[in-house]
Amino acid sequence: MAKKKKDKKTLPELVLEKHGVTYEPLHLNALDLTPEEKAEKFSALGIQESDIYKTLAAKGDKTGPIVAVVPLTERLDMKKFAAVSGNKKAHMLPVKELEKTTGYVHGANNPVGIWQNKHFPIYIDQHAKDADFILVSAGELGRSDKLNPQELSKMLNASFEDLTES
Repeated sequence: MAKKKKDKKTLPELVLEKHGVTYEPLHLNALDLTPEEKAEKFSALGIQESDIYKTLAAKGDKTGPIVAVVPLTERLDMKKFAAVSGNKKAHMLPVKELEKTTGYVHGANNPVGIWQNKHFPIYIDQHAKDADFILVSAGELGRSDKLNPQELSKMLNASFEDLTES
C-alpha cells in the first residue's frame, strides 16, 4: 500500500511553529469553487465564508507598504485603512507590483510570510477580534491555515481595527 504523500510545510507554517502558534493546514481555494462545492466543502470543514480572511497589500503616502487582513466577505475601506496606519491616503498595490513588494503572488499573500520577510505594518479587521478562529492563506495558492486570531495578532504585533466598509 502506497503511503500518502505529506505536504511540505510553507514558510508561514514554519514561522507559526517557530513562534508556538497552533494552526491547522487546509486545502482550500474558495475562489475556485461553485456555490454548491463551497457549501459542501465549508460544511465538511466546519467553517463559513466569513471565517476566511484575505491579506491585502497597499501603499500609504507616508508609511509605504501596509497590510490589511479582512474577511473575504467584506470590502476594505481605504480611508479607514489609511487613517489607522498613519497615512492621509492609501492605495492598493497594483498586481504587477505585488510579488515584488510582498514576495507573494495574488491569492497567496499571507500576513505571516510578509511579517517574517518584509516587516510591513499589519492590521487585522476587528471582525476577527472575538472569533475562535480565522483562515488565512498559507502562502501558496489553494492552501490555508486555520488559526486563532489573538495568537496571530500577538505574534505579528498587529492591532485589531475597523477596516471594512460599513
